[in-house]
Amino acid sequence: MPGSGREEEREDGRRRRHAVPRADQGVWEPPPGRLDPVAVVEAQNRSRIADLVALRVGRMAQSPFAFLRGAALVMAHDLAMTPDTGLDVQVCGDAHLANFGIFASPERALLFDVDDFDETDVGPWEWDVKRLCASAAVLSRHRGHPAPAQRAAAAAAASSYRSWMGRYASMGELDLWYSRVDVDAAARVIGAGAGRTARSEARAEVRAGAASARRDTAAAVLPKLAALAPDGSTRIVDHPPLVTHEGVDPHHELLHGVLAGYLASLEEDRRAVVGRFEVADFARKVVGVGSVGTGCYLALLLDETGRPLLLQVKEADRSALDQAGGAAHVPGRHRGPGAEGRRVVDGQRRMQAASDPFLGWAHAGGTDFHVRQLRDMRASIDPGSMSAGALADYAALCGWVLARGHARSTGAAGAARIAGYLGSSDAFDQALGSFAVAYADQTEADHAALVTAVRAGRLPAFTG
Repeated sequence: MPGSGREEEREDGRRRRHAVPRADQGVWEPPPGRLDPVAVVEAQNRSRIADLVALRVGRMAQSPFAFLRGAALVMAHDLAMTPDTGLDVQVCGDAHLANFGIFASPERALLFDVDDFDETDVGPWEWDVKRLCASAAVLSRHRGHPAPAQRAAAAAAASSYRSWMGRYASMGELDLWYSRVDVDAAARVIGAGAGRTARSEARAEVRAGAASARRDTAAAVLPKLAALAPDGSTRIVDHPPLVTHEGVDPHHELLHGVLAGYLASLEEDRRAVVGRFEVADFARKVVGVGSVGTGCYLALLLDETGRPLLLQVKEADRSALDQAGGAAHVPGRHRGPGAEGRRVVDGQRRMQAASDPFLGWAHAGGTDFHVRQLRDMRASIDPGSMSAGALADYAALCGWVLARGHARSTGAAGAARIAGYLGSSDAFDQALGSFAVAYADQTEADHAALVTAVRAGRLPAFTG
């Protein structure tokens, strides 16, 4: 019978409150022997491209929110010390407010969804929600919003996650799989709780993002990105330190090997399309905050008419969740060469409503990579400029999208278990508000420790 068993699964979720009361989800106290956050950053730096370490540290030192963005591994180790219900989903692994954005589906419809999946893995759903809520409190505080607004922003994300998870638990599997959040829905949510002026500004931000995404195509940006070299070839223009050819020449053979392996990971029809392009140039690219210093390259490919395909080739390491011991054992999960690149690709496909059709992975030179299009109708929305009310609405929008991604990955039965645990009251929302405010205090302290380490000469930092 359609829908049978869902009440059983909701009841299973409710029973889990005995082992993990919802109020316990709101507790954060640094445990004895907590890892030194600066030492965690230092350890990561040792595996990064040496001349980009100072840029990474400089970006993290800009603010507590920037530190949080770059410190996914620090928070993963912290979350490993917090309670969870034992219900695993495909998690983003880096669910903060700046990791959501606008992008086009293969049919060129504009959607709002999680943007970056470097840290995706299978693990506790709570980890994503706690990181999202903490980021809302940290950013709200950085914006100078009062303490009640900081807590309200975090609670809004949790409340939205809870209510939408309840809806997804009642859906049929295909309805759940095809569900999506488009830019019109995003515009309706953002600014709903703000005053008229703030609401108008927030919705204008979404409309501007959508317009930017429509303009942001490889063909449109090619004149700014590349230029004719004296030998008549098309070359990427250097914009150091963000885009540069420095240090790329020794990696040309590796990068060609990555693209060959990447082609093999694509489905036949997409492999045929990419195979009609020729590599014109490679350059090193700096992206994000926490990813700065990992191997990341821009590949410019041209078809026979000179029209471009831009690919981002990015090194894939073990997820923060896995390094902190929180990743679930998944039977049948691919192991061996290419495993981490495939982890990123598979996780993105499970969570996103519609993924880049040219998403793929490769293994070359002893390193795993994942590959996606660059500059293909993508845009971000800047929550750092929003009023308190609009920021809370934006956090709620991100909570909705996160619930959709989790539910999509685990199916309606898994969603029902989580929904049963969350319940219909605001107990979970208030608990996550408390957690987020406490972790915002922790993030401020960790950021201050990083800044002190920079001033003492322990860590290099470039802020230019």
